[in-house]
Amino acid sequence: MVGPRWRDPRLFPLAAGPLMCLLGLVEGSTDAAYRPHFAVLALVAFWLLAAFVVQARFPCVGAVLVVCFYPLSLILGAPGPGGTGLIAAMLAMGYVGYAAPARRSLVAVTVAVAVFVTTDVVVHGLAWDSVFFPAVFYPARWAGRLVRRERERSAELMEVTSLLEAQREQAAHAAAVEERTRIAREVHDAVAHSVSVMTLQTGGLRRQLAPVLADRPQEYDVLLGLERLGRQTVEELRSLVGILREPGDDQPAAAVPSLARASEVVQDVRAAGLDVDLEVTGEPRELPRALDASAYRILQEALTNVLRHAPGSRAHVVLDYGHDAVGIRVRDEGAPATNGERRRLPLGGGGHGLVGMRERAQVFGGTLRTRQTEQGFEVHAVLPTNRSWS
Repeated sequence: MVGPRWRDPRLFPLAAGPLMCLLGLVEGSTDAAYRPHFAVLALVAFWLLAAFVVQARFPCVGAVLVVCFYPLSLILGAPGPGGTGLIAAMLAMGYVGYAAPARRSLVAVTVAVAVFVTTDVVVHGLAWDSVFFPAVFYPARWAGRLVRRERERSAELMEVTSLLEAQREQAAHAAAVEERTRIAREVHDAVAHSVSVMTLQTGGLRRQLAPVLADRPQEYDVLLGLERLGRQTVEELRSLVGILREPGDDQPAAAVPSLARASEVVQDVRAAGLDVDLEVTGEPRELPRALDASAYRILQEALTNVLRHAPGSRAHVVLDYGHDAVGIRVRDEGAPATNGERRRLPLGGGGHGLVGMRERAQVFGGTLRTRQTEQGFEVHAVLPTNRSWS
């Protein structure tokens, strides 16, 4: 029987035994007809207790033993059957109908009826109560069978419901995977390819115009920024495709964005001409996938803003793996100016970069703070890791 322990059907006879024993003792001590035979009736009461304990393990044997209270009480000289004995017999017949197979329970009830009728006929002769009392044993068994049938139907219904729910969830998951795969394919084949071509064309144009723009660094920097932005966009699209695709997809996927790749971001920024040092505190560990990707994007955007607004500066990156949060701190020393003073420009230009980083942090219950330092600008993001993010 599957379910909590208190729903174990064997608890029924284990509870009925002490109850019938107590009821028998009360009946034997209060009823004037039974009080002279209290010692015998007390023995019969404990017989019922033992019979119900046996029935918890052996339903058919226990049912017959319960009915044997009648011949036992008559052999020992006590009148019977009493009300307690008849109630106990009906409870035992109901339980055997519930707990035993149909044929075996029918045989057990028939044997119990035979014991009761034979005892009554031998002692008192054939009378109406010789048939009436045991006749209720069969309806009691039928009631037990009915309860068992209803519980079996309920269990089958719950099993079917669980199966249908699992099939529904599986179908929904398959549909979601199919849609994600379709979107990933469209992004990879159409958008990412088009952006890649534009980036290559921009790079080719920049190299061809390099001699012409030698004395016009601002225009050259615009082309360089467009090329860099295109490459970052392609990387973003490929990372998005990698997230959309399910593990085991036969199509190649780009590396998933993760703080574990922070050194790669730093190397790329160094290759673009920015002096960056990276410091990692705490014990690096695997982070929830979505949170890890957002943390990586915050770091990437912060360093991109340093390149955009403080070229030629120096940046310091600190990744702090705390007990229940991960911190990202990016601080630059400001862009040098021609008059020897340093310019202190806010990261994100018009604020779109900061808004995007702040939104990424807030999605996971984190914070993003910015402040102007004496020489430059600082971005500090904290993302909690003690929540269940998928």
